[in-house]
Amino acid sequence: MKHRAGHVALVGRPNVGKSTLLNRLLGQKLAITSHKPQTTRHSILGISTQDDGQIVYIDTPGIHQRGNKAMNRYLNRTATSTLSGVDLAVFIVDSKYWTDEDEMVLQRIGNCGLPAILVVNKIDTVQRREELLPILAKLTERTGLTTVIPVSARTGDNCDQLQQAILELLPEGERFYPEDQITDRPERFFAAELIREQITRRYHKELPYSATVEIEEFDVQPHIYRIGAVIWVERDNQKGILVGKGGLALKETATEARKQLEIFFQTKVYLRLWVKVKKSWSADQASLSRLGYSE
Repeated sequence: MKHRAGHVALVGRPNVGKSTLLNRLLGQKLAITSHKPQTTRHSILGISTQDDGQIVYIDTPGIHQRGNKAMNRYLNRTATSTLSGVDLAVFIVDSKYWTDEDEMVLQRIGNCGLPAILVVNKIDTVQRREELLPILAKLTERTGLTTVIPVSARTGDNCDQLQQAILELLPEGERFYPEDQITDRPERFFAAELIREQITRRYHKELPYSATVEIEEFDVQPHIYRIGAVIWVERDNQKGILVGKGGLALKETATEARKQLEIFFQTKVYLRLWVKVKKSWSADQASLSRLGYSE
């Protein structure tokens, strides 16, 4: 049996389901998700190991045209730079929409000269399956890609077939990581991400892009993790929203975040959260770097 191994970039515009697809392909939650675009801010490596191969997936921020802050530039650089170091691109699009940002992603894949698979996601939202064939035909013509696989990352439809197609396009070789390793990110990274996920989901209208999380305490003890984190926002009124009257809103966020942390780490978690203001942190390159936003 041939053993294949390689690195695969999951790329696309914001909100096409890249992180949901990564979680589905890995069979466990690794990347945070929400309905808000640009939830993913870092490239996240997820490792899928089978008897006949190892696929090293790299989930990336959505490539986009909107905004010109330092954060926007960082997100686009992170996603685009990933394409230069992989064996295969998985280009994910929404089954119902094609935008200028999709075209932008397609051009960047073409510029890298990478082999690519087109994944048409969210087929569960297509009401009648007979409508799917013309959608696939149109996208095949538009992208020029010959391998096109319709999937639903939400329900898992066709995801096994996608994983097999990916594996067949990777070079022969030995695995890069031990078979029981799932990622190369440290635990404190995921602690920050899971806390930020709750903020993004709870306050997606009020402060979707103005909050980030910095872990200040991460103490692993037998049977319990003690975690202390600062939520950074850009304005005083945003701090007021997060804290809430009598601190109630922050307590509710902490409670839900703690539950998700306990599921992820499979142990009890003691969590403390603070909210602090740093003016325009998302527009300042030095602040971004200090808060962990660096390639």
